[in-house]
Amino acid sequence: MTISNINQKIQEQKEQLLQHSLYEKVKTIEDLQQFLESHVYAVWDFMSLLKALQSKLTCTTTPWFASQNPETRYLINEIVLAEESDLTWDGKRLSHFEMYVDAMKACGAETLELEAFLQNVVDTKNVFIAIKQSRLHPNIKAFLDFTFRVIEEGKTHKIAAAFTFGREDLIPAMFTEILKNFQQNFPETDLSKLIYYFERHIELDADEHGPMAMQMITELCQDDAQKWKDVEEVSILALEKRIGLWDAIEEKIETSVALV
Repeated sequence: MTISNINQKIQEQKEQLLQHSLYEKVKTIEDLQQFLESHVYAVWDFMSLLKALQSKLTCTTTPWFASQNPETRYLINEIVLAEESDLTWDGKRLSHFEMYVDAMKACGAETLELEAFLQNVVDTKNVFIAIKQSRLHPNIKAFLDFTFRVIEEGKTHKIAAAFTFGREDLIPAMFTEILKNFQQNFPETDLSKLIYYFERHIELDADEHGPMAMQMITELCQDDAQKWKDVEEVSILALEKRIGLWDAIEEKIETSVALV
């Protein structure tokens, strides 16, 4: 099996995601805030997928020993560098998650629920308990739970599948659609930080991280038919969870509109 085969297998889920009706529902600044307040959890747990891969594919302990595959070591370290320490719009260094939260605050989105959730992760020392105890939409809980179950299982190729086909491969197309709507619907609102974040993702993921992640999958699976099958199954599940996340955000927006 190859990357092309995987893309064929997951085409149905990708089309559902890229043609989701959510994109047309983000019409006001309040809708945008609802979107950000839910989507931020996907930005956050992505960082855990990333760091789980770095832990698996490089040496992050002492004494140091060279990890098995220099190519995958390079690929993941390159992605980590940009995701964890990228340049902000004003030339500072932040992770993409921190950039996203900063952009949320700049356009009036609420971050108190997010901060409470993250504090509970710290307090309970168990992300699954924190997810269960949260007041998040069931689909957001399911999305997060899936991510951390894949990480907990510890199979590098499966983590890479969730990372690549559930996230990196789709980000350029998804964010391009979202960005178009933002520019059309909010011309009077200063969304410079948010637009910078989206454009930075489009630039990095389309030109660099997406191809790197695909190469990483190929390096990890080689000629192992079972690993390729696992990648297919995890990728489909990851996309279904993302569709569920989009459904949840759309539901929250529609509910808010109905209450006005």
